[in-house]
Amino acid sequence: MSGNLITPETFLTKKFGIDSHSMEKAMSDFLSRKIDYADLYFEYNIRESLSLEEGIVKTASKNISHGVGVRANAGDKTGYAYSEDISLDKIKLAAKTASFIATGDCKSTVVPLSNIIKPKSNLYPVETYPTDIPLEAKIRLLDKIDKIARSYDSRIKNVLSNFTSEYKIILIATSEGLVIGDVQPLCRLNITCIAEESGNRQVGSYGGGGRVEFSYFFEENRFVLYTRKAARQSITNLEAVNTPAGTMDVVLAPGWPGILLHEAIGHGLEADFNRKGTSAFTGMLDKKVASELCTVVDDGTIPQRRGSINIDDEGAETQRTVLIENGILKGYLQDRLNAKLMNMPLTGNGRRESYAHSPLPRMTNTFMLPGNTAPQDIIRSVRRGLYAVAFGGGQVDITNGKFVFSTSEAYLIEDGKVTTPVRGATLIGNGPDILKRVSMVGNDMELDAGVGTCGKDGQSVPVGVGIPTVKIDGITVGGTI
Repeated sequence: MSGNLITPETFLTKKFGIDSHSMEKAMSDFLSRKIDYADLYFEYNIRESLSLEEGIVKTASKNISHGVGVRANAGDKTGYAYSEDISLDKIKLAAKTASFIATGDCKSTVVPLSNIIKPKSNLYPVETYPTDIPLEAKIRLLDKIDKIARSYDSRIKNVLSNFTSEYKIILIATSEGLVIGDVQPLCRLNITCIAEESGNRQVGSYGGGGRVEFSYFFEENRFVLYTRKAARQSITNLEAVNTPAGTMDVVLAPGWPGILLHEAIGHGLEADFNRKGTSAFTGMLDKKVASELCTVVDDGTIPQRRGSINIDDEGAETQRTVLIENGILKGYLQDRLNAKLMNMPLTGNGRRESYAHSPLPRMTNTFMLPGNTAPQDIIRSVRRGLYAVAFGGGQVDITNGKFVFSTSEAYLIEDGKVTTPVRGATLIGNGPDILKRVSMVGNDMELDAGVGTCGKDGQSVPVGVGIPTVKIDGITVGGTI
């Protein structure tokens, strides 16, 4: 299916026979209930996945899903129902169900669906969607990756590579008369290398992608770069020593370590947690919550990025939202329901995993803006510390910001120099506290390569993260005593 030849509204009409008149009929059922807002969310999604292991294709799958989600809001109550069958009868049944759940003391109004609009910008123009690329071309790519990784070092014993792609059409119709849709491509290439020597086995991983075409991975030899980074990390970890435990200064490398910012701070700035009073940042607007060196932004408008969207899953335009400015908390990430209840403006952050899920306030691309310090000067300022290049898993408690994160690549800093690679390093602390401990911010901000997926309330959505080189004073590092 070629890039810009179809619109969501014409696709729905041709595929399922649903047009504005049908949607108005479905919306009319909301009039019999006391609700103050309702919407229909249509989705058609093609997903493909291909993986290669030990030089052979292990899995190849293609899945087509479609459905409609119906939401009704009354005060702080939400009714939600969905159907895999996109037919007028099923939509009307879902509308009755959702409105019955959410009935309140409001006066229902439904505006005729006459305001069909398009997003003001297209952040991901694509001529050929990744799902339209022949399977043979994707297999050839993964086979090249396997050969490149194995030739990097004889100690690399196995290579796992995976290419996933998605083509999603969405259309949102609201009780306020708005009809707006989007066509969203997404793809990701992941590579894992397993190195082994004398019974010691270690892993290295890297990948990237975004709302891009298949050719993106060949531009600037990206797939080769990804492969070599995964291979290098596995060999580095093979040669690493155990991490010394204790309190020390930690320097975060630019790019993917921004996942620490996303998890430890970003979730605490989502509106639902703050409206309910369960976030460590509740009631802290216009107060100092971080070092004055810290400015944190969520921006869904960066072209082709994994976390970018022309519109959110409520039909609102995405935007650039300053969350923390020079250490002062400036705002929260809002969806429609929480913005109304908190009497704050929308930020275009209402997101959902699929038509089967109600939208929640979620991050898009979340990152810290660069400072003025050269990265090498930050390293030179550390007598004894840890240089964290990449992170694996972690856990965060939103209510107090406490976190535990494991590094997947890290080094000791000794007398101002990056020295020995270490394994088993774990960072322990809490988000609001580490922001206040930021003492130096580099001028080298990078976004991650495009692999982030964020989970919340059982829903997963693609996101981006980023950070410049950052020095954090006195973090507890778990390792070997």
